[in-house]
Amino acid sequence: MKNRNLHPWEVTPAEAERIQERLRHAVLCRDDFAQVASIAGVDVGFVHGGALAVAAVAVLGFTDLDLRAQALACRELAFPYIPGLLAFRLAPAVLAAWAQLREPPDLLLCHGHGLAHPRRFGLACHLGLWTGVAAIGVAESVLAGRHDPPGVERGSWTPLIDRGETVGAAVRTRRGVRPVYVSPGHRIGLESAIRYVLASATGWRIPEPIRRARALASAFRRMRL
Repeated sequence: MKNRNLHPWEVTPAEAERIQERLRHAVLCRDDFAQVASIAGVDVGFVHGGALAVAAVAVLGFTDLDLRAQALACRELAFPYIPGLLAFRLAPAVLAAWAQLREPPDLLLCHGHGLAHPRRFGLACHLGLWTGVAAIGVAESVLAGRHDPPGVERGSWTPLIDRGETVGAAVRTRRGVRPVYVSPGHRIGLESAIRYVLASATGWRIPEPIRRARALASAFRRMRL
């Protein structure tokens, strides 16, 4: 599949921030997709002491969560590690893997933030705009905002609020485990994002599409070590 080309990747941190500020206005935080038959997960690992990014995409059927397609790409890390600018470090490898898919999935779960970002433009927003696919951020820690603890039961959630704005939610995907942080990436609203994350998190804290992508990246890393 061909990806869109929104900007160059070889930029300075200051230029990267300006790109985020410009593109965040294009993010659509409401449902704008048809019926979901396939759902992809994205995760990124590292090899060679963190010099290379290993990006994996796993596409699952939405109803059965069976693997339909997968892709892997390895790229040198040219951008420094700066919180809030991880897309410029990781997205080139993700998009290289994404380009190998024969058909686009209907929904993308990204291991990272979407709207729950200081400039409202996390990795899930970036990938959503580049691919054109409805995208959701699923993170394991907070980057921006505060929240009350959700209830202990699976499906409990509380809003994640930053500077008076609801940017995501702390969602309990399993009873008694730490919540994950769900936020819209592009072409989806928060309540739908929560619903699809819970539907694809069956028995584990992390949704199954992201778990499959993580396993694929981990297997590649073990081969390279």
